[in-house]
Amino acid sequence: MAVPAPSSRTGSVSSLGNSPTAAPGGLNNNNHKLWCCHELDFRSGVKIEELNRLIHEFSKQDQREYDDQRALEIHTAKDFIFSMLGMVQKLDQKLPVANEYLLLSGGVREGVVDMDLDELGIYNRGSDYDMAFTLLVPALKLHDRNQPVTLDMRHSALGHSWLSLRLFDEGTINRWRDCCTLTDHLNGTTNYFFSPTLVADWFQEAVGLVLTELQRKPQRGTPRVERVERHGTLLSMVLGVGSSRMLYDIVPVVSFKGWPAVAQSWLMENHFWDGKITEEEVISGFYLLPACSASGCQENEWRLSFARSEVQLKKCISPGLMQAYQACKAIVVKLLAQPTAISPYYLRSIMLWACDRLPASYLSQEDYAAHFLLGLIDDLQHCLVNKTCPNYFIPQCNMLEHLCDETAIFHARKLALVRSDPGEHLRSVIEQAKAANRLTLEMQRRGSSSGLPSPLADPSSADHQQPDDRLAKKLQQLVTENPGKSISVFINPDDVTRPHFRIDDKFF
Repeated sequence: MAVPAPSSRTGSVSSLGNSPTAAPGGLNNNNHKLWCCHELDFRSGVKIEELNRLIHEFSKQDQREYDDQRALEIHTAKDFIFSMLGMVQKLDQKLPVANEYLLLSGGVREGVVDMDLDELGIYNRGSDYDMAFTLLVPALKLHDRNQPVTLDMRHSALGHSWLSLRLFDEGTINRWRDCCTLTDHLNGTTNYFFSPTLVADWFQEAVGLVLTELQRKPQRGTPRVERVERHGTLLSMVLGVGSSRMLYDIVPVVSFKGWPAVAQSWLMENHFWDGKITEEEVISGFYLLPACSASGCQENEWRLSFARSEVQLKKCISPGLMQAYQACKAIVVKLLAQPTAISPYYLRSIMLWACDRLPASYLSQEDYAAHFLLGLIDDLQHCLVNKTCPNYFIPQCNMLEHLCDETAIFHARKLALVRSDPGEHLRSVIEQAKAANRLTLEMQRRGSSSGLPSPLADPSSADHQQPDDRLAKKLQQLVTENPGKSISVFINPDDVTRPHFRIDDKFF
């Protein structure tokens, strides 16, 4: 398997003269703590204990607890989005009647899925929104294993494909004909290729029609649509509910059950999740995202996504490594945001490769978050210098192949600055998170003083208040118990009265 070369060690050195990454043998717990207090990072000279403290401080500022009102506001915004999509389905019956969405915590710009960032615009937590979600909406739901599907990869870079509707029934072809590009063959047949750009155009226009209709008949307690913008094939929507602002990045996708042949060899290798979750959980399905390679045909090329599998794999990642990953991602986003050649999604692949490469006993160490952060920086810099970052699920696909040498070296040099003073860059993202939290609190105070409607204060919902309170408490408990986890949503547009969401393997 093609994997990134092992990263250079974090280079920590102890003033006690012991091993840089493990406590000396025979030391008791008190001596181990003393050893950790004196451990230094060789490259920057910063104390490992100080880096650990800063990472924990960032996690505290970045992960916010929600009270009952905030939890109910999240639920109200979610219901609005699902009701809106139900109305989109009824416009022309294009979307599946009983659809299955994947709701992920975090926005596309945070690297939740692998989409190109250069066309997505800038949204900042605090000034533009308080919470972000990514919602994958299947335009086609290909979950019938008897349905013949043609993924045509002859014209695409690795990890990408065209989707032919040639083997589909006439009803599906007629329904989506206006979202296909046509190719005539010498034998007189016509091939219909499902176009990501045409699908996105249709979807965004349909959502616009529905929002216009909803604005004609406003109802008390309905979320305020504060901002709707099209960014290529992505639709970004900011909803205001009470004093909360939620960013929804909505992506039309194609959903599959099973596993693609191009990623089949990956299953033959040993992985960190072996024995922790079943293979059936990991390979339950995949998606086609409306994104193309640097040399691909934008009108026809889709990008393979394993977002559903990543939700399962996250359950096997230690809390210390996840904290280090979130802190490293914040540094990368802040440092490399302009230009947007380096997606935070690359860091996710690097982390998953590290999980395969390193012993579980090492990654499970509670006080090793600093080592993990430094290692992730080293690995990302290594990938940039060598212009090689294999996709975790399709190792033969190099996600940095499109970078020119100058861009890769430019970003590698920026990361070298981080590596020489990681503490300063951690303090910078901590201050950024604190500033975002202050803006959020200020917006909440303004909302409370101006009397913005909240679902908890809506008289028209008085009859349903008690169940909503119970749901709010349940949601608050879920958020507290499942930090960083993603939500899979099942929705029938004809019935939005009940919750239809799942956090990992729990249904509500």
